[in-house]
Amino acid sequence: MSTNGWNSLGGDAGETITIFSGPGAMVIELHLRNRHHRGPMTIPNIITIGRLIIVPIVIVMIMQQQWAAAFVLFVVAGISDGIDGFIARHFDMRSEFGAYIDPIADKALLVSIYVTLAVVGAIPSWLSIIVVSRDVMIVAAVLLSWVMSRPVEIKPLLVSKLNTAAQIAFAAFVLAANAFGAELAGLEDVAMLVVAALTVASAGAYLGGWLRHMGS
Repeated sequence: MSTNGWNSLGGDAGETITIFSGPGAMVIELHLRNRHHRGPMTIPNIITIGRLIIVPIVIVMIMQQQWAAAFVLFVVAGISDGIDGFIARHFDMRSEFGAYIDPIADKALLVSIYVTLAVVGAIPSWLSIIVVSRDVMIVAAVLLSWVMSRPVEIKPLLVSKLNTAAQIAFAAFVLAANAFGAELAGLEDVAMLVVAALTVASAGAYLGGWLRHMGS
């Protein structure tokens, strides 16, 4: 122990703050909770969990040909995704749990809808296979890198953001088309090709980054 008066003040969650007030003084240890360290039940996370609950309901609505209800629920889920992110960022409610559960909810919604739309014949099976295969490949790559003790951080890429936007827009169009008779004036095939191309491009970008990481 130092014999000189010295104060050590810290700031991270669980960090020990030791105070020396003079020769022979007692050591006082304080454990401060970081303001960013939050439990799982924040408002954004509750909204995200609600979005997860919507997923099976949307699937049932599509299977029962309740297209209007499926479309409304899909729109609600999309709006909730923007709201929870806004609240988390602007009201300092970001959490580790939220960082995991938010992308899980997003992917669960999109993958489930594309698979279900293919099952009922609303979209071709090949498009659903491409969408699902891309996400399975990414998850498999992350798990493999973890097993090999080479964990890789998956960061959103521009092509990935464009891909997600295209997938959401096309899914919304298909639901609206069946619910309200909306049409894209013969551009359905073009829209499908755009979604497929962006999905493949996104998968290739992530795969390339993963191969570089594993080979370094």
